[in-house]
Amino acid sequence: MKKSKTSTVRRVLKYIGKYKAHLAVSLILSLITVAGQLYIPILQGRAIDRIIGAGNVDFAAITKIIIIIMITVGAVSLLQWIMNICNNKITYSVVHDIRRDAFVKLQRLPVRYADSHPTGEIVSKVISDADQFADGLLMGFTQFFTGIMTIIGTLVFMLTINWKITLVVVLVTPLSFFVSSFVTKRTYTMFHKQSETRGEQTGFIDEMIGNEKIVQAYSHEAEALEKFDEINERLQKCSLKAIFFSSLTNPSTRFINNVVYALVCLTGSFAAVKGVLTVGKLSAFLSYANQYTKPFNEITGVITELQNALACADRVLDLIEEEPQSEDAPDVLVVSEGEGRVSLKNVAFSYSEEKELIKNFNLEVKPGQRVAIVGPTGCGKTTIINLLMRFYDVNSGSISVEGKDIRDVTRHSLRSSYGMVLQETWLKSGTIRENITTGKPDATDEEIIVAAKAAHAHSFIKRLPDGYDTVIGEDGGSLSQGQKQLLCIARVMLCLPPMLILDEATSSIDTRTEMKIQEAFLRMMNGRTSFIVAHRLSTIKSADIILVMKDGNVIEQGSHDELLARGGFYSELYNSQFS
Repeated sequence: MKKSKTSTVRRVLKYIGKYKAHLAVSLILSLITVAGQLYIPILQGRAIDRIIGAGNVDFAAITKIIIIIMITVGAVSLLQWIMNICNNKITYSVVHDIRRDAFVKLQRLPVRYADSHPTGEIVSKVISDADQFADGLLMGFTQFFTGIMTIIGTLVFMLTINWKITLVVVLVTPLSFFVSSFVTKRTYTMFHKQSETRGEQTGFIDEMIGNEKIVQAYSHEAEALEKFDEINERLQKCSLKAIFFSSLTNPSTRFINNVVYALVCLTGSFAAVKGVLTVGKLSAFLSYANQYTKPFNEITGVITELQNALACADRVLDLIEEEPQSEDAPDVLVVSEGEGRVSLKNVAFSYSEEKELIKNFNLEVKPGQRVAIVGPTGCGKTTIINLLMRFYDVNSGSISVEGKDIRDVTRHSLRSSYGMVLQETWLKSGTIRENITTGKPDATDEEIIVAAKAAHAHSFIKRLPDGYDTVIGEDGGSLSQGQKQLLCIARVMLCLPPMLILDEATSSIDTRTEMKIQEAFLRMMNGRTSFIVAHRLSTIKSADIILVMKDGNVIEQGSHDELLARGGFYSELYNSQFS
C-alpha cells in the first residue's frame, strides 16, 4: 500500500533523529552565519553614510568598518565550512543507516519476497534510490534551514529600518508560496513514477546481462532492444514531466524577486528623497530585499529536489518495512547433532491460493536412509526441499526432525543440520578457499584439501594461478559450470552434516567425473539421511526409497527394483531415458 508523503517524511525524521547533536550544531551555526551575513549590509550602509560629500569623507571610520566586515566574512566562511561538515555527517550517516537496515531486512525477508521481486529492482532501491535520496537530503540541509532563517532575519532587519517598505515586501511574498505549492504538488507524484520506472529498467538490464548468452543464442536481441526502448521511452516521459514542472521554479521565483526588488527601489527612493531614509540605510534595505527574495528561489528548488528524494526514500523505506519472516519463538528448541530422523505428516502447500501444489503428503524417513524424489517438471520435487529447509512454511500438516516440529526449532540449527548442493550454483566474490569454507570458516588447510579431493575439485584448483588462494569473481567468474558445481560439492564435503540434500547436484558435470562423484556421494551419504532430487534416474538406483511424484502427490513409493517390477509411472520414466 502506498504511503502518504507525510508518512514518508515522518519515517525519514526518525532516522535523522539519531543525530540530534549534529542537527542542533548545524542549526545553531546556520543561525550565526545568517546573522553574520545580514550584519554586513548594515556595516556597508554605515560606511556609505560616512561619505558625506566631496572632500568630506570619514576615512578612519570607514577603515574600521571595512576591517569589521572582513572579520565577519572570514568568521561566517569558517562557520559555514563547519556547518557543511555537520550536514554531510547527518546526510551520509542517515543514508548509511537506511542502506544497512535495507540489507539487514533482505537477510530477514522470506524467500517468497526474493522469488516475487526482480533482483534488479531490489538493487535499484538499495543503491540508486538511496543515492538520489542522499542528494536531495544534503541539498535540504545546506539550503533549506539557512533559507528559512535568512527570510526571518531579513524581515527583522528591514522592520528596524522602515516598517512601511517592509510591508510592501511582505504583501508580495504569498506569490512565492503559491508558486512553491503549485510545483510541489505536481513533482512528487512524477518523481515517484520516475523512480519506479528507473527500478523497472534496472531490473530489465540486470536480467538481460545475466542471461546474455541465452539472448544471443536465441537471437532475442531485437525483442530485448524493443522492450528496453519501451521502458526507456516511459522513463524519458516521466523524467521530462518531472523536470518540466521542477524547471518552472527558477523563472517563476526570479520574476517575483524582481517585482519585490523593483517595488522596494521605488518606495525606498521616495523615502530617501523625503529624508525618511539615509542613502546608506536605503542601500542596506535594498540588500536585505534581495537577500529576502533569494531564499524563496532556493527553497522552491530545494523542495523540488526533496520531492525526488522523498519519492526515492519511500521506495527504500517500503523495503525496510516489508513483513519479515516470523521470528523464532523465545522458547524455541535447537536441533543438535541427531540421527537424521525426518517425518512429514499430511503436508499441504501452495505458492498461491489459486493453484494447489502439494496435498496430503506423508513420509517417514529413518536415520541413514537415502530418499530419492523423482517426477516430471513442476510436480513439487524442489518444493519438498524448500519445505524441509523451511524456506517456506507448510500451509497445513507438519514436518518434524528428530521428533521436533521444525516450526518449533531455530532456523539456524535446522539448516545447519543439512548439507545442500543445488543445481544452481552459488559462489561469492573471494578466494577458492573462502568459498569452500563458507560453512566452516575455521577449517584447516588439510581439511580443505581432503574435502576438495573428495569432490574431485583438487586437481583443477591446483591448475589455477594461485591455487586455493585464486580470487574468483561474482558467481564463479570464469570457472566453468562444472567447476563451480565441484566447489559447491566440496563445500558440503567439508561440513558433513547429519542430513544431505542433493538437488540435481551433478547436472553440470561430465559423465566420467559424475561417476567419481557418485562414489564420493555414496561414502558421504553412508550413515546420513539423504534427500536426492534427480532427473537422470540411473543415478538413484541405490536409493532406499524412491518417491515418484506427480501433480503434488506421491503416486508410487519403493526401491528401484520394486518400482520397475510394478511397471507403473516410474517404469515409464526410467525406460523413456533409455529408449
